[in-house]
Amino acid sequence: MTIRIVAGFLLTALLALQYRLWVSPDGMREVWRLEKAIAAQTAENDQLHERNSTLAAEVRDLKEGRAAIEERARTDLGMVGANETFYQVVPPGPLESPVTPPDQRTAQADTQ
Repeated sequence: MTIRIVAGFLLTALLALQYRLWVSPDGMREVWRLEKAIAAQTAENDQLHERNSTLAAEVRDLKEGRAAIEERARTDLGMVGANETFYQVVPPGPLESPVTPPDQRTAQADTQ
């Protein structure tokens, strides 16, 4: 009989521990939530690391060479170098109907 009591007590303890592991807020649900948060933070860190590398390369280019400074001046400030001609190509706009003078508009309105 004592063996049954001990076995029942051990089974109850096992079920209580399993409950804490799977159902309680501090159990496996918290572990899964933290794993997802770690994965998201790692992805964000990788993105930021890539951006920092790009910015560091740009700073290095600006410090070392004239080509990067010249490119930046052309794109950001619209500067043109010596002995260069600047051509601006404007795409054609939508076709508009010809504008009629105001006195013809009133004459057209009177006839209608």
